[in-house]
Amino acid sequence: MTARQLGMVIDLNKCIGCQTCTLACKSQWTDRDGREFMYWNHVETRPGKGYPKDWEQAGGGWDGDTLRPGRLPRLHEDYGYPAEFGYEVLFEEGEKPLRPKEEMAWGPNWDEDQGAGEYPNSYFFYLPRLCNHCSNPACQVACPRQAIYKREEDGIVLIDQERCRGYRYCVAACPYKKIYFNPLAGKSEKCIFCYPRLEKGLPQACAYQCVGRARHVAFLDDQEGALHQLVNQWKVALPLHAEYGTQPNVYYVPPLSPPKIGSNGRSLDEPRVPDEYLVQLFGPGVGAALEMLREEMAKKNRGEASELMDLLIAYRHGDMFRLDRPREVV
Repeated sequence: MTARQLGMVIDLNKCIGCQTCTLACKSQWTDRDGREFMYWNHVETRPGKGYPKDWEQAGGGWDGDTLRPGRLPRLHEDYGYPAEFGYEVLFEEGEKPLRPKEEMAWGPNWDEDQGAGEYPNSYFFYLPRLCNHCSNPACQVACPRQAIYKREEDGIVLIDQERCRGYRYCVAACPYKKIYFNPLAGKSEKCIFCYPRLEKGLPQACAYQCVGRARHVAFLDDQEGALHQLVNQWKVALPLHAEYGTQPNVYYVPPLSPPKIGSNGRSLDEPRVPDEYLVQLFGPGVGAALEMLREEMAKKNRGEASELMDLLIAYRHGDMFRLDRPREVV
């Protein structure tokens, strides 16, 4: 157990899929050799197969008190190694398409904006993903070298690069497949929740650079922080695949949905994004969370006060990050 747990809430109603968070992370942490295919933070389209491909079917996590078996994602088939392009065609006469030199099977954002459903009721939404810095991390238990640990002061999960031998049991054990193996270094690597930034009073790069102000960062025990309010008080922020048993500390405000359009062109009393799909991702609390969001939005639209909407709107960027608040005295 750690003394405190830092976490993040991501409002999916404000994520526009711009990938600014991805670029902020990529340019700061994974732009070096052996990390070309690594995306410690990325945004994938839902419904979709995600990154790495079909990660939800790759196993890992917990079955009660027992680790569930998991498989390793394949570099080219599931991650999709960055392609080399034949740029020489740009200097040749005639219009020729710029294509990869080798055929690709998958890659990040391969199925971006495809979603599901048929016109006029097609739908999709964006799902940012990063290491959840779980309270019950399967990766930590799976490591035979005891190279994975949680920091006492904030609960961030890290890999001791001196102890790691690259056995990759952690990669298989993580049900979110957010641990990567660096083939050049021979080590496993993952999101470090930007702890060097946090130690200087700066929020994570992905959160700070989010143009939609969709990410809130705070300690779970900080009763004035967004995390406690959205997760425990308003109960509109939910974990992704809580059934994996890892107790993730990245939470999501589920997306509201426009209504379906009937054959007569009129709106139906049925959401375009199926409730059962959101339950599959975020659990049975989705219905109550969405209803709470609708009620508070209606209050705001009527000109009434809504603390929840004010919190989610995030009028002041700096108020979204509470990194150095003292622990609440109960």
